[in-house]
Amino acid sequence: MKESLTAETVMIAGHAGDEIEAYLAKPQDTDSFGGVVVIHHMPGYDTSTKEIARKFAAHGYAAIMPNLYHREAPGASPDDAAATARAKGGVPDERLVGDVGAAAAYLRDLPGCNSKVGVIGYCSGGRQSFIAACHLPLQAAVDCYGGGVANVPAQAPASMTPYIGLAKDLSCPLLGLFGADDQFPPPAQTAELSAALDSFDKPHEFHTFAGASHAFFSVDRPSYRVDAATEGWALIWDFFGQHLAS
Repeated sequence: MKESLTAETVMIAGHAGDEIEAYLAKPQDTDSFGGVVVIHHMPGYDTSTKEIARKFAAHGYAAIMPNLYHREAPGASPDDAAATARAKGGVPDERLVGDVGAAAAYLRDLPGCNSKVGVIGYCSGGRQSFIAACHLPLQAAVDCYGGGVANVPAQAPASMTPYIGLAKDLSCPLLGLFGADDQFPPPAQTAELSAALDSFDKPHEFHTFAGASHAFFSVDRPSYRVDAATEGWALIWDFFGQHLAS
């Protein structure tokens, strides 16, 4: 693994042609590579998720993270932008799909891209990764503890509805990484989603880690679980290596 990369902020034409900011990380000295669209979590377009984009580039993938809150608060801090987006009801699903589709197209247009693009998301981004993979032609999708797919809690915004009915439309293999102690989603709901995918013969593999709750990948939070995160990253590399490598 060379781990040489470049990273920069770029502007892309998102849903409906809106110009939005995105963070792009690319491997250097690599003749052919797959692409990964990284969907940030609810705290927003932040430093920790940019580090994840760079991690993918260090492993030989071009990664791009669109700022889903750019329209609501261009130039604002991640916390302020996220708060503004939440106050307006969150990111509409149609816009999310349009932005992820535009980010995928941007990756496919990069010199050296092998045209294979996957998507990964964490927390709310995990749910959005599933939504995107049910609407867009992708080669792989990873859902890291995305709640609200099989069911949504009573306190959720009215615009947030279950998406298990989209299982029949999943366009690519799905890797799900969940915590056994998580309540959003709890294991019963991930099992329900797995059963729905089975009923439509959709390829997927779900892993639930004992002793882990929500956000176990987040190294800067008390929820971080090193064993679950280490095993989770190994599964991600194997999964994307199988579906996105040249």
